[in-house]
Amino acid sequence: MKPNITPIDHEVVLADNEFIVSKTDTKGIITYVNRTFMAIAGYAEAELLGNQHNIIRHPDMPRGTFQLLWTTLQQGEEFFGYVKNLCKDGSYYWVFVNVTPDFDTHGQLRGYYSVRRKPSRLAINTIKPIYQEMLQIESNNSTKEAIAHSLACLNDTLRSLNTSYPHLILSLNKTEEHA
Repeated sequence: MKPNITPIDHEVVLADNEFIVSKTDTKGIITYVNRTFMAIAGYAEAELLGNQHNIIRHPDMPRGTFQLLWTTLQQGEEFFGYVKNLCKDGSYYWVFVNVTPDFDTHGQLRGYYSVRRKPSRLAINTIKPIYQEMLQIESNNSTKEAIAHSLACLNDTLRSLNTSYPHLILSLNKTEEHA
């Protein structure tokens, strides 16, 4: 069950060498977390295991972004993105995320493996206004239509930038690596 946490304006920043790692089953139920995840998010292992990964979803994240994540994963592809997460105490932290489908030796999907690390300020400052616009659209539309309109906004923004979501995300990552 997702706890009712009131967000506060306090950012937790990952160290350059910190990696958050988690695994989920095919439904997004957490099956593994590393110590960094627990320390940054402020949860004990027992509070995370067996819960939906969205236990850390920040309300500033548009649902359209997570629809894109799930669509990408259901196509058997890995997903890269920038995500703002919510800590147990209401603080937040940004991550550069890579989520990969985890297949068994017979090619059957077992779940998902996620590795997250510190994003650059450039990446956050680039993606934040896009997410804010998507959120505004989601709040102005009925629940049934909100995600579709949000994704349409994202796609319009990407077309205006002459890029795709993966290309934008990975180009910001390359910029961060060479900074």
